[in-house]
Amino acid sequence: MPVRLKDVAARAGVSVKTVSNVVNGYVHVSGDTRARVQAVLDEMGYRPNVTARNLRAGRVGVIALAVPELDNPYFAELAGHVMEAAEEHGWTVLVDQTDGRAERERDVLAGFRHHLIDGLIMSPFALTAEELAAPADHTVPVVLLGEKVWDGPADHVAIDNVAAARAATEHLLALGRRRVALVGHQVDGPGGDSGVARLRRRGWELALAEAGLQPDEALVGVVGDFGRSHGYAAMAALLDGGARPDAVFCFNDTLALGVLRALVDRGLAVPEDVAVIGVDDVEETRWSVPRLSSVAPDKRAIARTAVAMLAERIGPEGRRPAPRDVRAGFAVVARESTVGAAEGHPHGPGGVSGGTR
Repeated sequence: MPVRLKDVAARAGVSVKTVSNVVNGYVHVSGDTRARVQAVLDEMGYRPNVTARNLRAGRVGVIALAVPELDNPYFAELAGHVMEAAEEHGWTVLVDQTDGRAERERDVLAGFRHHLIDGLIMSPFALTAEELAAPADHTVPVVLLGEKVWDGPADHVAIDNVAAARAATEHLLALGRRRVALVGHQVDGPGGDSGVARLRRRGWELALAEAGLQPDEALVGVVGDFGRSHGYAAMAALLDGGARPDAVFCFNDTLALGVLRALVDRGLAVPEDVAVIGVDDVEETRWSVPRLSSVAPDKRAIARTAVAMLAERIGPEGRRPAPRDVRAGFAVVARESTVGAAEGHPHGPGGVSGGTR
C-alpha cells in the first residue's frame, strides 16, 4: 500500500500540512523540522503522486522540446540531457521534430499543442531573427536555444559561436597550419545575418586576422545543409577547384566526418597532410578514424539551464522575470585529427581538452 502524507506525519509527529510543505519544497519550515520529516520520508519510501500534484496546480507535468532533426547527433544528445534534467522535476518530455521548416516552427510557437504541455524548449532553424524577436503572447513559458535571436521575447541559452569558431581556428593555427579552409558557409542559408554559419565564419576570420592571415575565398566550402554528405561534397569541390588547405575548420561534426572521408578518398592523410576539427563533440567523434577533434559545447549545462528557466516560470511562485540570455561554456577537445595518435588520446577516446570558455 502506498505511503500517505498522514502516515509520514504520524511518525514524524507533525501535521499533514507540514509534511506537504516539505514535499513541495516550501520555505516556511524550520531546518530541524524539515530534516526530521525528510528522514521519515526517506525511511518510509514515500513517493509523491506527481499526477495529482500537477492537477491541483493546474499543470499536466509535460514539457516539449522542439528541434530541427532528431537524426542529427547533437540534437539527439541534447534531448537526452533535457530528459535527464526534466526527470528531476517529475516532468515528461514530448519531443517534436520541426524538420527545420518555417511553418512547423510557427505552429510550435503559436501554441497548437500548448494545451498538452506546461512549457516549451525550442531550437529554431528556419524562422528569421525578426520573426523570433517579434512580440508574442506565449500561452506557456518558452526557452529558445541557439544563436537566432538575442534580447528577444523569451529566455535564451546558447554558446558564443564566434568565440567557439575562433578557438577552433586558433587551435589549428597553433599547430603551425596556415592554409585553414572552412566547410559550412551558406550562401542562401536560412540563418541570415544572425545564423550560426555566419557567426562561425566570423570567428574563423577573426582568428586568421590575429595571425596576420587573410581569408581566402578559394578555401571556403559552401554547403546546403550540415550533414555528412554535404561535408564530403564541399571538401571534394574545394580539392577539385585546386585548393590545397593544410587544415579544415568544419562548422559541425557531421560535416567534419564527411570531410574526413573525402580526404581519405583523395589519398590525403589526416592530420599529416590536412588537420580537421569540427564543432559539437558528438559521441561519434570518439570512434571515427582518426578520432575527430572538436569544440565541445557544454550540452548538459545548456539543457539544465533551459529546464531550470522553465521550472522557475512554471513553479508555484509563477515568477515572471524579464527574458534572460545565458551563454553556456565550451572547450576545444584535441584528438587525432589535429594532433595525431601520439597526443590525441593518452587517456582513451576522449582526447585532450583545452581551456573551457
